[in-house]
Amino acid sequence: MLTLVIPVYRNEGSLSDLISVIDQLNDQLQQNLEVVFVVDGSPDNCYEILRKDLPTRKFRSQLILLSRNFGSFMAIRTGFQFGNGDRFAVMAADLQEPPELINEMNTILMSQEVDVVVGVREGRDDPLLSRLASKAFWGLYRRYVVPEIPLGGVDMFACNKPFRDTLLTLEERHSSLIAQIFWLGFRRTTVQYKRQKRQHGKSAWTLRKKINYMMDSVFAFTDLPIRLLIRVGAAGSILAFLFGLIVVWAKLHGEITVPGYAVTILMITLLGSLNLMGLGIVGSYAWRTYENTKNRPLAIPMRVEQYGGLA
Repeated sequence: MLTLVIPVYRNEGSLSDLISVIDQLNDQLQQNLEVVFVVDGSPDNCYEILRKDLPTRKFRSQLILLSRNFGSFMAIRTGFQFGNGDRFAVMAADLQEPPELINEMNTILMSQEVDVVVGVREGRDDPLLSRLASKAFWGLYRRYVVPEIPLGGVDMFACNKPFRDTLLTLEERHSSLIAQIFWLGFRRTTVQYKRQKRQHGKSAWTLRKKINYMMDSVFAFTDLPIRLLIRVGAAGSILAFLFGLIVVWAKLHGEITVPGYAVTILMITLLGSLNLMGLGIVGSYAWRTYENTKNRPLAIPMRVEQYGGLA
């Protein structure tokens, strides 16, 4: 059975179309579908609408109401915890991702030796500025943080139960679910799709949420900012030393006549660079402490097989 997890937040306008799409998907899967709706503290009437509508539907369903808005990643994790299927998939309630992709990913999980299928956007019907910002973010993230992440980012994925179980062991609050998927490894494949234009309502993915997501995605998976501090501090110290030689030479040759100028400039440049490098070094130790507190497994056995010896 496939468990489809759908986080719901401010999606009141799209619920009717969403339910119709799920009815079709349930027929395609021959009623072998369970849908877990996780209402993520939505301020509209999503919960009331689903609570009234779901009992009349043929597909199996669960309706979970979170006490407040915890974010889509926490809602997905909650859906995974309550799901009863052998395979799991995630779909947004706004229907911007093609629903037929769920059936395709489910078929791949059943027919191929893979543990997770990732939907990769090959195009998107979004405003120009949104497309440019997304391309820049995922390009930098791919280059400096998680090289395996596709250039267009990831919004949909499906996985088998062993992958789901392992993913749920990573109990991190300020993190990125997408980056966790790639950090775990396992056997992975991708499917291409084009993101569709939003038909209902307005996106709840505000600028503040995007910035918070960017910070969580970076700080939870790389010490790059700390390493930049060390490198900038070291480079600044070298430049300060060279600049100091120039200032001393100028002072000895009478080019600098202002009293105390040479010492002041040398101290400012040198101490500023040493401060940056010192912060970077302290940050490196703090990063290692932070890594240990996350309690991520040191290694993940994907398969364990035992064989009896030949007589």
